[in-house]
Amino acid sequence: MRIFSYEELEDAPLIIDAIYKGGSEGNIKDDPLSRLLPRTSNQGGFRITHRADDPSMPAYVVIYTSFSEIEWPDFLDMENGVFRYYGDNRKPGRGLHETWKKGNLLLKTVFTWLNENGESLKKIPPFLIFKKAEEGRDVQFLGLAAPGNNNLPPDRELVAFWRTNKQQRFQNYEAYFTVLDTGDEEISKKWLNSLVYEYEKNIEYAPRCWRYFIELGRLGVRALKAPKVTMVRKKSEQIPNTVEEMKLIQFIHDYYINNPYGFEKCAIEIMRLIDKNFVDFDLTRPWRDGGKDAMGKYRIGTETNNLHVECALEAKCYNQNHAVGVKEMSRLISRIRYRQFGIMVTTSYIHEQAYKEVVEDDHPILIIAGKDIADVLRNNGIDSQSIGIWLDSIG
Repeated sequence: MRIFSYEELEDAPLIIDAIYKGGSEGNIKDDPLSRLLPRTSNQGGFRITHRADDPSMPAYVVIYTSFSEIEWPDFLDMENGVFRYYGDNRKPGRGLHETWKKGNLLLKTVFTWLNENGESLKKIPPFLIFKKAEEGRDVQFLGLAAPGNNNLPPDRELVAFWRTNKQQRFQNYEAYFTVLDTGDEEISKKWLNSLVYEYEKNIEYAPRCWRYFIELGRLGVRALKAPKVTMVRKKSEQIPNTVEEMKLIQFIHDYYINNPYGFEKCAIEIMRLIDKNFVDFDLTRPWRDGGKDAMGKYRIGTETNNLHVECALEAKCYNQNHAVGVKEMSRLISRIRYRQFGIMVTTSYIHEQAYKEVVEDDHPILIIAGKDIADVLRNNGIDSQSIGIWLDSIG
């Protein structure tokens, strides 16, 4: 991982996953983005830099997120290059497009250009995605993004929805982007400067992936996909590691502590939150030995033309110091038939030996541990304040 000091920022290129250090004065001047990027403001999560020749037009846009706002769970799917961002109307008091930075208005405009295709594509500014790094004002570059995503229908790429805060209703956007595969190309300062000062020439310095997008629109998108390396996760990687995550999982554990059969229903709903193609789950009767809890199907194809792969699900509502061991995992494995797969859902974690057997013997088992559950819930807008309502709705 490359790390650029604050003093190096003015000349530093943009490199995927590189860290850009903030200053040390203890004030707003420490912001690294305004030093790293030409004419970028020094505050805000949505920062629009305008063209010098036409201040009404965007040159490029910086999206900066901490990924820590519970109510607004921005999310980057690194395996598929999908970035979800919630717009900049995050408090009541303004209309959907009346934000200070005009971020939501730009989102509406940009997605309109995307759907118009043709010459309108050339008006779309590149989006530079950054997240808050671990120290001070440091930031990490996550990638160059284009609006839209080919895994979603166009009417799902930008959606306005309602929220309530302090008894006031207001609207915000949920927007989806694709992080582009820049390959071995750095995003040069020459390109960023040309976007601002010599817009007509910018395409000469643009990365190939951006040129493909501007020319072909959705057909030219090349997503940066980074599949995970199959590995045995440690306990610390399977259990919650923030206070909010701990509250979520503890609430679920306490809610079902005397009702393990009820947790099976919860596990099914969690799988549906993960992927709507999990369908037709049937709960078995409670078994004395805690055997197979449910059978379901995973739908592959379209709504009108599809096939179903059967899956067996087991759900274990354990505290975080009670691991799912070899015995429970072996039982699930033994009950998987030809062309089926298994799912183990637990509020705790999988013991190292059990996990090793699954990975090393290549058993078709999907493991959903406590941290996974917390991540899924937060990504669907369910936090420690609303988890009780969601669990009550399951019945």
